[in-house]
Amino acid sequence: QVQLVESGGGVVQAGGSLRLSCAASGGGISIMGWYRQAPGKQRELVAFITSGGMPNYADSVKGRFTISRDNAKNTVYLQMNSLKPEHTALYSCTVRKYGDAYWGQGTQVPVSS
Repeated sequence: QVQLVESGGGVVQAGGSLRLSCAASGGGISIMGWYRQAPGKQRELVAFITSGGMPNYADSVKGRFTISRDNAKNTVYLQMNSLKPEHTALYSCTVRKYGDAYWGQGTQVPVSS
């Protein structure tokens, strides 16, 4: 079992930045990533990063968001810059451990215009 603790969400003005963090309990974590679900829309992948540090991004966030991880802390980060109101969503962390997926409860990121 893996527990995920997310932090860093909150209201931000358009053009601002936020850094989300997600700490996972235990070891053996492979893929770590972030999804988001905007109001009235389906959940979508934002970015993920392999255990070797290779990042992958949704086209919509390339050049604006940066994912990184600290393997010693089992923590994944999502740096979000130049935020827009359309980035408003519930951002959820997910990790894979031995093929199983685990999810955090999510953190709200409302972007005000």
